[in-house]
Amino acid sequence: MSKMTEKDLRRRDAKRNIGAELLRAVQEMKTGKAARVHRIPVSAITEARTRSGLSQARFAQVLGVSTRTLQEWEQGRRQPSGAARALLTIATRRPEALREVFVD
Repeated sequence: MSKMTEKDLRRRDAKRNIGAELLRAVQEMKTGKAARVHRIPVSAITEARTRSGLSQARFAQVLGVSTRTLQEWEQGRRQPSGAARALLTIATRRPEALREVFVD
C-alpha cells in the first residue's frame, strides 16, 4: 500500500462524514457486527484455574507451588509434572471438587 501525501489525505477526508461513520460503527457494535473478532487461546492451566474460580495466588497455594511457577505454566514457559498435573486434571474436570477439598 502506497503512502498517501498530505494533499491526498485532505482530499479524502473532505469527502468523509466522520460523525456518520462513528454512529454507524456504534450501531454495528450494538448489533454484534464487529469488524474484527479476536480470539486469544487460553492455556489448559489457565482454563483449569478459571473454572475453579480461584485467583492465581490461591490456585498456586492449592497446588503447592509458587505464584510465579503457576504463571510460568500459564504462559507456556514451563510444564507441570507429577502431582500438580493430576490436580490440574481434577481442576479442569471437576473444579467443584477442588474447591470443596482445598478452599477454606
